[in-house]
Amino acid sequence: MKLYAYCLAEDLDALDHSPPGIDEAPVKLLKIENLAVLISETDLDAVPVTKENALAHAAVVRSILDQTTPLPFRFGTLVTEQQLRNYVSARKPALEKNLSHVRGCVEMSVKIIWETPTGKKPETPGPQGAGTTFLAEKQREIFGGEQRAKQAAEISDWLREGVTGLARDEQVTVRPSEKLLLSAAHLVERVNVERYRAQLAEARKNRPELHFLVSGPWPPYSFANIELEFPMQFGVS
Repeated sequence: MKLYAYCLAEDLDALDHSPPGIDEAPVKLLKIENLAVLISETDLDAVPVTKENALAHAAVVRSILDQTTPLPFRFGTLVTEQQLRNYVSARKPALEKNLSHVRGCVEMSVKIIWETPTGKKPETPGPQGAGTTFLAEKQREIFGGEQRAKQAAEISDWLREGVTGLARDEQVTVRPSEKLLLSAAHLVERVNVERYRAQLAEARKNRPELHFLVSGPWPPYSFANIELEFPMQFGVS
């Protein structure tokens, strides 16, 4: 019998209620030393990547978010109970450190979308030969790329300043060449979530040219620390 692992948590001794897990399996709480692991028993050799399973995994992790801050496992983590016990025992100091880092926090997500920035481009003379035209076009591409990268870095710094004092940690991905310019995950203490939203809303007034998608609170998926995962990824089909 394999176990499907959803998340690790502390200060959790029982499940009041839980939504069904992957493949509609019941969710159980397994205590390993002083940590809790949410699991489902399964006969599956691999977990199909379906919308239903992905939503079920997320729903189980989120079901305890009001009680504690869980460390989510990656989708598709299948293990035996002994493997899970060995894992927790071997990684316990690191797990406790990471749980301490996210304790009392939730993840807030910010995505920033921009239209193609406008800027002054290098001027080129009138009629040109094929080679000159090619070089001029390359010059425009390089100039445009440099300008976008500069503007993207500036927007990233602006966002960081906008949530100063409210984000314990952050994970930011900047894509200067894409319409989705920036994706940011902020680790925010629960007591500061409303202040975070208000402060971000106020900062957004200064950048009307940008489009924002703000969501959360979520379990801290971006801060679960990939180094704490099992060395082998298996169980996904």
